[in-house]
Amino acid sequence: MQLLKNIPRERNVMNRLLATTAAALAASAVAAVAQTVYVSNERGNSITIIDHESGEVVEEVPVGQRPRGINLSSDGKTLYILASDDNRVEVMDTETRQVTHHLPSGPDPELGILSPDDKILYVANEDDNLVTAIDVENRSIIAEIPVGIEPEGMGITSDGKTVVNTSETTNMAHFIDTETYEIYANILVDQRPRFAEFTADDSLLYVSAEIGGTVKVIDPSVPEVLHTITFEIPGVPQEAIQPVGVRVTEDGSKVYVALGPSNRVALVNGETWEVEEYFLVGQRVWQLAFTPDEKFLYTTNGISNDVSVIDVENNEVVRSIPVGEQPWGVQIGDH
Repeated sequence: MQLLKNIPRERNVMNRLLATTAAALAASAVAAVAQTVYVSNERGNSITIIDHESGEVVEEVPVGQRPRGINLSSDGKTLYILASDDNRVEVMDTETRQVTHHLPSGPDPELGILSPDDKILYVANEDDNLVTAIDVENRSIIAEIPVGIEPEGMGITSDGKTVVNTSETTNMAHFIDTETYEIYANILVDQRPRFAEFTADDSLLYVSAEIGGTVKVIDPSVPEVLHTITFEIPGVPQEAIQPVGVRVTEDGSKVYVALGPSNRVALVNGETWEVEEYFLVGQRVWQLAFTPDEKFLYTTNGISNDVSVIDVENNEVVRSIPVGEQPWGVQIGDH
């Protein structure tokens, strides 16, 4: 009789043990998802692969000549490398870390952007004043779109219906309809625009101007310029403040801007568009990328040959990691 009385209690103990074990396994599974950082080294002709958790370089993989822009597929399995001086896109399998094949890209591919379904890679061809649309599955060019002189920056809406390219010499942001592959609007921005970044809800577009020293805030629905963000750093000459890479948090509340040879990254309030803070990073900061959880921001520093890591929550630079020669692009994936 006593044995029967103990059965419910033993079952409760067993259930608690199972629940605890399941929670531990779930936590272990989450921890097992590694965040991997990929950095293109423009002069080193390589991709540096970093384990985010340890901050250690895992491998440096040789690739084509002058790799700049890189794009990571949404599943993290494929890295597209724009080898500018080889006039092609190299495709890396991130599991084997091997370049498996090439895509045609047109001359001097600088920056690219993937469609939301990962099927089309749009590439800015600086030497030919074109944006090239590449079918990554069929490995073929499906459209060549004439744009302004020296195209570079590339952005895309979350529905994939609009691509924006910035032309450095024409000083414009070109709005391209991805169904017709035609430009439907041109917006004048400041001198030498380098990057275009939409907010997650597509309500705003940020365009950096390297020589102009500004970031334009554009309403894409019109489209028209709403505001101009300017920068001023005590002790740093204005000509050294050269905005390039831009990244925006998912909720749009924080905008980070790489400021080139000023060796600073600016934190801009996404509602007021006021600069809240400057972070001192490595020399000649080019591009930026969040970890997928947006807890950290990586910067590529082209002269000091390293990346800096900014703790987004605590607003501080927490790490510097040496990479290859003249790091330029950066992408981060969960896998």
